[in-house]
Amino acid sequence: MRLVILLAVAVLGLAGTAQTKSPPTPEDLQLDEAEALVDAFYSFDPAQLRPALADAPKSLPVILYYQGWAEGGNYEVLDRKTCRFDKANEVRCAITVKDDLIAALGTGYDVTDVFHITFGGGRIAAVRTSSNDPPEMKQAFDWLVERNADFLKVEPCRGFFAGGPTPQDCVRAVVKGFADFASRPAG
Repeated sequence: MRLVILLAVAVLGLAGTAQTKSPPTPEDLQLDEAEALVDAFYSFDPAQLRPALADAPKSLPVILYYQGWAEGGNYEVLDRKTCRFDKANEVRCAITVKDDLIAALGTGYDVTDVFHITFGGGRIAAVRTSSNDPPEMKQAFDWLVERNADFLKVEPCRGFFAGGPTPQDCVRAVVKGFADFASRPAG
């Protein structure tokens, strides 16, 4: 009988624990939504990303372009930190990647991309990105544009990070240019 009572108390204690779990806070839901956006981005499927940006129309063309760029540049996630609040309504998601751009430069550096996700009315209202690109990346990019002033105005880079039609082809052209930059004679 004593065993039955102890088991009944244990079961009631477990049931009570399950019932005391509090519902998610609005902040928890926003963090979940931010994580889902990052998942959708790295799926490399625009159909998965579009719904996450439904209430962020100004961010949509830039982030969709970046998704295509990341796909064409063979971004491989090396380290994904949990999204966290940076400010009251802004979540920060940091993802370290290996990609063809940095490989072409031969720096051995891995870039951390950060998604800054702003919420309004409980929904994603804006998304911007930043990264800690090495200085060689800016130098190589400047070198590419110096050699061809129209590089970002014509195919394949027309609409560069503004909803252009061929981000995958553009990043591949930039990777080739970066390799040329890295292999040029010194001096």
